[in-house]
Amino acid sequence: MLDTNVFLVSLPSQHEYHWIFQAILNDQLDLCVSTEILFEYQEIVPQRYGLQETDSTLDFLVFLPNVHLITPFFKYLLIPADPSDNKFIECALMGGADFLVSNDRHFQQLKSWISSFKRGYL
Repeated sequence: MLDTNVFLVSLPSQHEYHWIFQAILNDQLDLCVSTEILFEYQEIVPQRYGLQETDSTLDFLVFLPNVHLITPFFKYLLIPADPSDNKFIECALMGGADFLVSNDRHFQQLKSWISSFKRGYL
């Protein structure tokens, strides 16, 4: 599971995180996305790289066998500071993702939720 910022930096071949995008292309990593996440990718990527780059990248991406379109059916609302980030959590949970990769500081709020969850249920 990649948030938009990580997805953005993984696209250019000269970036140090391009290996992530290459691993997706080479079927070495699975990627969970929801329609909401794809819409955000389509909105944000053109601002950085241009519309043509976005359309070709996203069109190709959704046809990869290791890219899984997830339809979250529950809203978790675990990040009140930035509610738009919740779509990544919902997709990761519903898709059974092993990791949610982000450099967004709002995701730090999950640490306290996970700690309280473990104390209450494990």
